[in-house]
Amino acid sequence: MNAAPVSVDLVTDPVCPWCWLGLRYWRQARALAPEIETETILRPFQLDAAVPRGGLPYRDYMARKVASAGAAERFSAMRAHLEQAGPQAGIVFNFDSIETRPNTLDAHRLVRWAQGQGLGEAALDLIHKAFFEDRRDIGDADVLVEIAGEAGLDADTVRDLLATDRDSAEVQREEQFYRSLGVQGVPCFIFNGRFAVSGAEAPDVLADAIRKAAKTPAAGED
Repeated sequence: MNAAPVSVDLVTDPVCPWCWLGLRYWRQARALAPEIETETILRPFQLDAAVPRGGLPYRDYMARKVASAGAAERFSAMRAHLEQAGPQAGIVFNFDSIETRPNTLDAHRLVRWAQGQGLGEAALDLIHKAFFEDRRDIGDADVLVEIAGEAGLDADTVRDLLATDRDSAEVQREEQFYRSLGVQGVPCFIFNGRFAVSGAEAPDVLADAIRKAAKTPAAGED
């Protein structure tokens, strides 16, 4: 077994409901494999970077997304699954009362800054909750500043940073890197740079992936 921790790149987007489920499942998976140390690095992915920075009306946006043949049925089935699985993971999805489909660049910037202080997962979980459960606009700077404070960051510093373009280009470059690797949907768990598990797989599946990765040299260690 490797002495080094299993490194996991978790590629995610705060407006993806599967990503919130995947984040909670990932927490449970690590508890199922406590003998193996893991290091989680949150990576940005914008499902729709074309959404303007001020956001769009959520219902209109989703209506356009499900306008193609068969899409409405698939969306209904997905939503039913999420609403059933959510409570078991301590999640509440309030899809009907979400008002704004935000651009998530600033939310990704906040996660990046929080991660630098060891608070990335806490911040991401709070952002998911703000959007899906509390129906807040996570593209709004004031909302993100409040979340930053809840997560343990200095809210005034975050407010000042959000007023600049600090790390915007870095977030976009990082996203493009993962797209270049073939990531097309999220969540995506990349273990030791060797193999990936896509989607919000069950905790036991992710725990098995941890054990597999612990027996596999990390990329560059052959």
